[in-house]
Amino acid sequence: MQTINATQGIRILDTKASATLLSKVLWITTVGFLFTAFGAYIAPEASGFSFGIVILSFVLLFAIRWAAQRSPALGLAMFYLFTVVMGVEVGPLIKMYLHLANGQAIVFDAALTTAVGMAVMALIAQVANFNYQKVGNYAIAALFGMIIVSIIAGFFHYMGPAAYSLYCWAGLALFSVLLLVDFMRLRDSPANATPVFMALSIYLDALNIFLFLLQIFGNGGGRRDSKWS
Repeated sequence: MQTINATQGIRILDTKASATLLSKVLWITTVGFLFTAFGAYIAPEASGFSFGIVILSFVLLFAIRWAAQRSPALGLAMFYLFTVVMGVEVGPLIKMYLHLANGQAIVFDAALTTAVGMAVMALIAQVANFNYQKVGNYAIAALFGMIIVSIIAGFFHYMGPAAYSLYCWAGLALFSVLLLVDFMRLRDSPANATPVFMALSIYLDALNIFLFLLQIFGNGGGRRDSKWS
């Protein structure tokens, strides 16, 4: 006589719920990148109001969290507005690379590699088993360290080509780890978790990965001197 294992049944339900949440987050993130592409398209060649755009993006980050707690639809709308603003912010950089020799291939390769990397990290997250919260804390600490380095380099307007390349590879590795951590956190999230919150984290990870890949594939925008830009 066949018996029903209740524990196994619960695990199956949890797996299905996790898969449903994952599909929602990936769909939201994908549409968000389409809005980012639109924002990059309408962005000027050279942004003269980048500081204002940065401030607006930070305001929207807090607005998304506030809105999503009150209305999922409003939170989603704020998220998509945020992705458009991010597109306008990074648009001038993307257009600069498009003007390079073989620039279209550089941007396409960076976007394709980011998409493949996201798929790989999502798959690894389903089978990985380690203390991702601890790893995530270390990664956040490393991120603050990178921010400090970039501020110092920007203040002195100098970073050697070798150091710049190392900085880009370190950033790529760091946000790859953060992406994996966020996918693992998504895997363990309850089915009723707000997908916009998870989509926001994964979107930011993937966007930073794309930007670092863009600089790696494009050799820093074709820069040959040692000035930080």
